[in-house]
Amino acid sequence: MIKLYGYPKTRARRVTWMLEELGASYEFKLVKYGENGFKTDELLALNPAGKVPALVDDGFVLTESAAILTYLGDKFPDSGLVPAAGTQQRGLYDQWCYFVLSELEQPLWTIGKHKFALPEQQRIKEIFPTAAWEFQQALLLLSQGLGEAPYILGKSFSAADILVGHTLRWGENLDQPIEHGNLQRYADRVLNRDALARAVATEEATLQG
Repeated sequence: MIKLYGYPKTRARRVTWMLEELGASYEFKLVKYGENGFKTDELLALNPAGKVPALVDDGFVLTESAAILTYLGDKFPDSGLVPAAGTQQRGLYDQWCYFVLSELEQPLWTIGKHKFALPEQQRIKEIFPTAAWEFQQALLLLSQGLGEAPYILGKSFSAADILVGHTLRWGENLDQPIEHGNLQRYADRVLNRDALARAVATEEATLQG
């Protein structure tokens, strides 16, 4: 069985969401958060960075959320959630996944690090306006790339939409406005999927013991 090590409201949710979209059998393993973050002995044995998510599939360990989504999509090719390698659609899929990681997410992570993640003596509040500006620039590019298509690759929902949708929700949680009408409609469409609701419920249930 696939095991996913994670914690609610982290990047692990991208993977939980993907697994629910696939209808795959999996176990969500809650990694407890403590003084050292997620750096438990069990997680460090899987990911020396001490970060979630970490996926274990028949002894194979994989970290980094985008890599895990692509791996799962290739593992379950009939789902159509990750285009086949060597196709133009796969090229576009990779393009938007890398865009999320390098452009859309990074300003938000800058805000997050300087709000709560870094040691207090390393936090610089003056960086917030610049990070907010960077996020808006990335939103403009995303809006232009999406146009009036229902999903980022066109007509069909894909794992790239999981990355984009999750990051837009992250932006909302950090009080970063999304003012482009097409992105507002897109976010409403993507973030109200049944699979995401199931993923949230699965994760939250682990907190109840």
